[in-house]
Amino acid sequence: MNFALTAGNAFGGLAVALCVASFAVKSMAALRWLALAANVCFMLYGYMESVALSLAFNAILLPVNAHRLWEIRRTSAEIARAGVDSPASKWLLPQMTRRSFKAGDVLFRRGEAADEIFYVAAGTVRIVEAGRTLGPGELIGEIGLFSPEHRRTQSAVCGTDCELYRMNGEQIYRLYYQNPKLGFYFMRLVAERLLRDSRCAP
Repeated sequence: MNFALTAGNAFGGLAVALCVASFAVKSMAALRWLALAANVCFMLYGYMESVALSLAFNAILLPVNAHRLWEIRRTSAEIARAGVDSPASKWLLPQMTRRSFKAGDVLFRRGEAADEIFYVAAGTVRIVEAGRTLGPGELIGEIGLFSPEHRRTQSAVCGTDCELYRMNGEQIYRLYYQNPKLGFYFMRLVAERLLRDSRCAP
């Protein structure tokens, strides 16, 4: 009984130390790892000391922290893969939200108000009027966002099931002013796509 009590207190003290350490780290991945370890220690403490609330509460937090860590690692891997082909991904992806789409889902239609851009993480998106298909690593919707009328110039439909990252115009403009390199990237991207579309036009 004494050993169990001592072990329980030790796990409780370690859990508190891990929580305090999580406030000192800057990396979100490290924070989640420390939070996971603290959850496990608190659960062991709750089990050994018969503290049901600690056991139950951390049993709920454990999968939440595990899921957040998995999202961070997935996003980091996608940034690493996209970094060479799409420099903007290093600045955009950490600020964007991920969402799944089904084949045939319409992202936007020509003439609609343009208020967000998309980054293709997986799958393909068909640009209807241009007859072009975009795949992983491509940005979609930037021309309409920066046009004077803020209207979509093309329609975009998911050609397959897709995993896309989204960011609204307000976030884009804020990043644009904070990082001039991002502005030059968008200028070059818009110019390249407009030139490509003009060459393909009959």
